[in-house]
Amino acid sequence: MQASQPIPAPRLDGMSTSTPVPLYWREDGPARTSPLVLLHGGPGAHHDYLYPQMLALAESHRLLTYDQRGGGRSRATDAEPITWRTQTHDLGNIVTEFGCVPPTLVGYSWGGLLAMLYAIEARKNATLPMPERLVLVSPAPITREWRNEFESTLIERQRAPAIVALREELAASGLRETDVVAFRQRSFELSVAGYFADPAMARALTPFRVLQRVQQSVWDSLGAFDLRSELQDLARAVHLPVVVVHGSQDPIPLASSQAAAEALHAELVVLPDCGHVPYVEQPAALFEVITRFLSS
Repeated sequence: MQASQPIPAPRLDGMSTSTPVPLYWREDGPARTSPLVLLHGGPGAHHDYLYPQMLALAESHRLLTYDQRGGGRSRATDAEPITWRTQTHDLGNIVTEFGCVPPTLVGYSWGGLLAMLYAIEARKNATLPMPERLVLVSPAPITREWRNEFESTLIERQRAPAIVALREELAASGLRETDVVAFRQRSFELSVAGYFADPAMARALTPFRVLQRVQQSVWDSLGAFDLRSELQDLARAVHLPVVVVHGSQDPIPLASSQAAAEALHAELVVLPDCGHVPYVEQPAALFEVITRFLSS
């Protein structure tokens, strides 16, 4: 399995000026094509672990992404908690500042949940531009119950004998003393192996960090959430084309994506032999689905 590849420099990048905290952004693809706004997972992570694979979207679209507040190069220095509302309003400012109105949102993992939360908020708040379309890739669970199930499943997978054996092998290898960079890379791969249908595929994922303080703050702000009824209300009120993509072996319960697709009257595509990271595990199938949806 090929290791993670270098990420090309962006066509443009910088810091936002319309958000309460400057947020790092990058733009790729042809400038005069229809824009896509790509939302990374986490929360508390950063955009670049979606790359270079997700740059396939920039072959035919202006692709804008950014580090959400509290992660990557968008560090928040104040003591105010970062909540899901913080993130939705930042997103509204970003799409307006960069002329992506109405936005087509491509959300991965937490970014998929953020896209849904944003659409729910935009229906109630006229200052937030309503999305034109949503592409939800491996979206985070839409209820607290399904999130709890996901967390339990992931813990079980990380304790699988094969992964435990690989951790023990790494600890005994002496790599920490002889090649600390390689040791850190291998440690990262094993820390995310449970997300993949084939743990060996983790080698191709660009390493990332999640700021636990930010992640906990956002999840706490959602409380005992259940978005099903609000998604149903959204679908009744607004014509919003949506496609949901879910790997058959994703530790996130398939039932969550099924419920989201049903509530939004969306197409659900289940990719076989795929875990939580289809842009690494099944890129050809994923981008075929996205291309077909965006061109329809």
